[in-house]
Amino acid sequence: MTQLPDDQSALFPQDDESVDASAPLAERMRPRDFAEFVGQEEIIAQDRPLRRAIESDSLTSAILWGPPGSGKTTLARLIARRTKATFVFFSAITGGIPELRRLIKEAEERRVRRKQKTILFVDEIHRFNKAQQDAFLPHVEKGTVILLGATTENPSFEVISPLLSRSMVVVLKSLSDEAMGQILDRALADPERGLGRFKAALSQEARRRLVGFGNGDARAALTALEFVVTQTKPGPDGRVLVDEAALDAALLKKALRYDRAGEEHYNLISAYIKSMRDSDPDGALYWLARMLEGGEDPRFIARRMVIFASEDVGNADPLALLVATSVFHAVEFVGLPEAQINLAQGTTYLATRPKDNASYAGLLEAVRDAQEFGNLPVPLHLRNAVTSLMKDLGYGKGYRYVHEDPAAKKEQGHLPEQLKGKRYYKPKKP
Repeated sequence: MTQLPDDQSALFPQDDESVDASAPLAERMRPRDFAEFVGQEEIIAQDRPLRRAIESDSLTSAILWGPPGSGKTTLARLIARRTKATFVFFSAITGGIPELRRLIKEAEERRVRRKQKTILFVDEIHRFNKAQQDAFLPHVEKGTVILLGATTENPSFEVISPLLSRSMVVVLKSLSDEAMGQILDRALADPERGLGRFKAALSQEARRRLVGFGNGDARAALTALEFVVTQTKPGPDGRVLVDEAALDAALLKKALRYDRAGEEHYNLISAYIKSMRDSDPDGALYWLARMLEGGEDPRFIARRMVIFASEDVGNADPLALLVATSVFHAVEFVGLPEAQINLAQGTTYLATRPKDNASYAGLLEAVRDAQEFGNLPVPLHLRNAVTSLMKDLGYGKGYRYVHEDPAAKKEQGHLPEQLKGKRYYKPKKP
């Protein structure tokens, strides 16, 4: 835990104007003002409410939600530089409830004795469980602290509702390729904080690949850039040229960011299903590849294919269900990596088949009627008279055996009286 002195001189020791040459490049290049903060213009542009709140020192409790390397901690540091409040940093990873209670007590004393506000920055706030997050509530509500939480997880799932209702949610997006390029170029050119002393340059393809390597994460891209530049041998003129060969020699394959238990898990499977539903095999294959590269369980993907075959293809192609179940069995039998081939075949088959959700849509409509009308009685003629009493009560009376009376197929009712004539199954015309 790091606490700021009352003069607000620093959030961390390296936040002063001096440069710690031993710090990683990503730390040295961290923006010191809004002019250097690129990639989040939607929330920090001059005319945006959050920017105005920060510059007027009128910030309220907020949750900063964004992927790694998108600028959450940097934004917190800029707030620390601007505010007259005491800014306290607290990590949900290393800190605990006892320490939090102490900080809250100090904030209360500061508020009462000196009429000074306290901004409590809680990094990785999602690491606190729901019960622990309750500890913030009374102090946020009372105004003892202004809570500034940072999280990589969807607050809707990871932050308790009462805390969310008392906070503004600020969404930071993965940095665009343009923003990532600006960050890399600035680091290469800066002689004091960056890599300017190496006189390094990136080939166009190497720059493109480094941007892709970062995958929207400025910290990852800068870390990779620093490693590649420092490990590439200078040319005869003393300059460091980073091309594709140098990149391949220095970097290993990057694992894609993917949390099998988090929001990205649901985002990717949603994109996969919707691509197949829209009959786009190219989109479906891409999202399949993303899931596989991220380490998704192939059986989960195969199970969703089985569901899709009935939900979206349905009777437009009854073979789709057979293909999907065969893929599922193949995945269990073969296993990765070869099972990727089975998944790809099933994916392209399902994506290119005609679609008809009439079975599923009909079921949903029937379920709504079942819930609305309750336990409607089964018509007597459809009941099976298994005892003489049942026969005497009229069970089965008037039932017409369709194999002997084909007209019964249309003329004989099969729904309760209140739903007579209702149609649930409405297949699309071929």
